[in-house]
Amino acid sequence: MNGGTIAADASGKSHSELVDEKLVRTYFMTALLFLTISMLAGLLMALQLIRHNPLRGIEYFSPGRWRMIHTNAVAYGFLANGFLGCLHWAIPRLTLQPVFSRQLSWLIYAAWQFVVGATAVGLILGEAQGLEWGETPVWIDPVAQLGLLLVAINFMTPIARMKGPIYVSLWYFLAAFVWTFLTYAMGNFKPQYFVGGTSAGAVGGLFIHDLVGLFVTPMGWGLMYYFVPILLKKPIWSHGLSLVGFWGLAFFYPLQGIHHFLYTPIPMFLQYGAVVSTIAVELVVTTVVINFFGTLAGNPGAVKTNLPIRWFYTGMIYYFLTCLQCSFQVTLTFQKIIHFTDWVVGHAHMVMFGVFSMWIMGIMIYLYPRMLHRPWASQRLLEWHYWLSAVGVGFMAADLTLLGVFQGWSWAALEPWDASVDFSRPFWILRVIAGLAMFAGLLAFLENIRLTTKGALAAARSRSAASAD
Repeated sequence: MNGGTIAADASGKSHSELVDEKLVRTYFMTALLFLTISMLAGLLMALQLIRHNPLRGIEYFSPGRWRMIHTNAVAYGFLANGFLGCLHWAIPRLTLQPVFSRQLSWLIYAAWQFVVGATAVGLILGEAQGLEWGETPVWIDPVAQLGLLLVAINFMTPIARMKGPIYVSLWYFLAAFVWTFLTYAMGNFKPQYFVGGTSAGAVGGLFIHDLVGLFVTPMGWGLMYYFVPILLKKPIWSHGLSLVGFWGLAFFYPLQGIHHFLYTPIPMFLQYGAVVSTIAVELVVTTVVINFFGTLAGNPGAVKTNLPIRWFYTGMIYYFLTCLQCSFQVTLTFQKIIHFTDWVVGHAHMVMFGVFSMWIMGIMIYLYPRMLHRPWASQRLLEWHYWLSAVGVGFMAADLTLLGVFQGWSWAALEPWDASVDFSRPFWILRVIAGLAMFAGLLAFLENIRLTTKGALAAARSRSAASAD
């Protein structure tokens, strides 16, 4: 995989001709802005559960609305912007071709921020669609769909123009561009206009999971196949296993979304198929994780000395754990206990923050000083960022997973609802503590970015003054 970068250095095109670093930095900063907003919204929800909501009684800050801000800001504000920034670096260097149009790239950036911002306004005003992860107001959906089409055109053009082999990373990216466009259309238009009842539920279940499996997952793994070999300075351990991972994802992941609606009127053969395909995905993920740890073999010290690698491999461990957890929780036996409990909330945080956010953070930590031509201002702040984030999300996931089991047993015993709320409160307090730790880690990273940028600007002014003399 690192051959893409080696070739780019000898391609005849300069790095500045291939990569618009200003755009990459802008995407990263915007992504971090939305992550900050999302985490504040999450803390508002967490405080509500322990009866310490500082904004109670204000309609526009009601926890139900800000819960949707929390999820949408993560999916479309942080992850999407983070991935787009990474792709503007990786795809030109892999293909030795610039994107189709830099002007289009900036137009897409501006349009996407409009989509995310307008979605937030619509949610606050109570105009959400009744679809999990698809709450975007109906008047936003056509704009978002057009934006996804433009993204596909902008990135697929250099891939089509490239000469030589198509790297596995590009396989994942190509699939993601097609899958995301189709998944968004399926989830936001079909239940709204074309189907209802259990059919709408089935489509909604597919959309919920395909948004993770066919948008976030191929983007994340594709970037790992690009950056890990570069940082370790060695090729991926097994090209064959990388193909198994790709085709296993393509075959099994689209089938499993209905596991969100077990014990519903949706036909049982679809529910059984979702259970089987979910367990199969865990086997596929295991091959991918083995491949990356095989690449790490012989140089395990890199996890300690190379901070981006540490972020990457921590995310891989969390990914294995979350898929292992998922392969159990989707069985009919487990669903009797954990359905509608905080087990599911812990699971969602472990995959969205513990995996994909970890990977994006690792890439930012690697690329940002390279783009400023200056090392990070504070290694201590980098360490605080990592440990507060990694331990915080692990603690939160464990806390909510354990709570979910207790809640399920309480409901199965037909105890009053109030009883489960009462014993949940200590766990919810621990969740607030874990969330505050994660947010403190983010603040440490933002301060490090500020200090590093300030130092780079000061150095640039000094060089300018010296040249003028």
